Amino acid sequence: MEEFIIEGGKPLSGEITPSGNKNAALPLLAACLLTDEPIVLRNVPQIRDVLAMRKLIESLGAVVEELDSHVWQITTKELIASHLDPELCRKIRASILIAGPVLARAGGLKLPPPGGDVIGRRRLDTHILALRALGAKIDYNRVFEISATKLRGADILLDEASVTATENAVMAAVLAEGMTQLRNAASEPHVQELCNFLNILGAKIEGIGSNTLHITGVSRLHGGEFTVGPDLLEVVSYIGAAVVTKGSIRIHNAGVQHLEMIGQVFNRLGVYWQVEGSSIFVPSDQKLEVMPDLDGAFPEIKTNVWPAFPTDLTSIAITVATQVSGSVLFHDWMFSGRMYFTDKLGGMGARIILCDPYRVLVQGPNQLYGEKLESPDIRAGMAMLLAALAAKGTSKIRNIVQIERGYEQVDEKLRKLGARIRREVE
Repeated sequence: MEEFIIEGGKPLSGEITPSGNKNAALPLLAACLLTDEPIVLRNVPQIRDVLAMRKLIESLGAVVEELDSHVWQITTKELIASHLDPELCRKIRASILIAGPVLARAGGLKLPPPGGDVIGRRRLDTHILALRALGAKIDYNRVFEISATKLRGADILLDEASVTATENAVMAAVLAEGMTQLRNAASEPHVQELCNFLNILGAKIEGIGSNTLHITGVSRLHGGEFTVGPDLLEVVSYIGAAVVTKGSIRIHNAGVQHLEMIGQVFNRLGVYWQVEGSSIFVPSDQKLEVMPDLDGAFPEIKTNVWPAFPTDLTSIAITVATQVSGSVLFHDWMFSGRMYFTDKLGGMGARIILCDPYRVLVQGPNQLYGEKLESPDIRAGMAMLLAALAAKGTSKIRNIVQIERGYEQVDEKLRKLGARIRREVE
């Protein structure tokens, strides 16, 4: 098993370009199953979750040709709706995204339950309700058995604004007969990318970027080309790395059009960056002071559905807050296991209190010290890596496979910025 060895305390400096968005690449790869014509995807991130999704679609008949390491051509002339490998499905949460496109094109499949990060209960009910509304029959006995003679458009009100359920419903609806109205739909940038991609292939989706999508079904989709946008979670992770090390970095192709709300939240921690065209510059002279609410009320940073502050950035923001003067409460109501990594920050010297599974109180600034750590999931693992970069002394992080599920060549990118990080085999 490999681990990272990090010697902390060195300010980061330099320039970086983020990889393609993991949360966009996964549904885009699943959507390639909707047509028998070739599709070219550019800026595909070479990370473990994406490679697992590649294996899944290949097991269903897709042929993936690497035109270069980040440009893939995917052709699925014949779709084999067979029983998928349960072990492979358990590797990623996004395996559930196979359901919509295979149902729409092949009329059914047997799908083992998905895996992914262990951050609390993650409902699948919304997926099932949406697909049933389109005409699918779904039974579950350790495996989802999904079938439909014909999918028909419907007026669907999702019971929660689930990103993957929205994506599944959209992929099924584009080949359904008639009109689908999808209300309470998720509108994250990667959902928008999927919809724009499907329209390039001949789908008819209106209302992209809003919470109500209007989808007119078509008989078939054709091939096309699409470029995966930058990974906003990676962008903000490197912003955090610069801040906690008191460094200064420039991030190119940063997806600045989607950073406004995230910027507002980080401003409350005294963190600022400058927008320079499609790039951002993170200066070293950060204020790093918690901004109290009106009348001096205790500040709370709370996650919510897009365009509010995303749950996946909670761990990064908490680590940044350990280096900020003042007290702040973080509240992530979405996942009951998101906050459990914070005991590791406490062991490194952070003044941090886990109030309950959903809330944590941070009082800073704190001098962090090197520690032996283990990554429990993608985002907590990256947060631990940021803490190690800020710490005095040497840290070891085990189970780095979790970090590499979502971050491409993270150690190489950090070394280019001056971080003292190396990879070793235990």
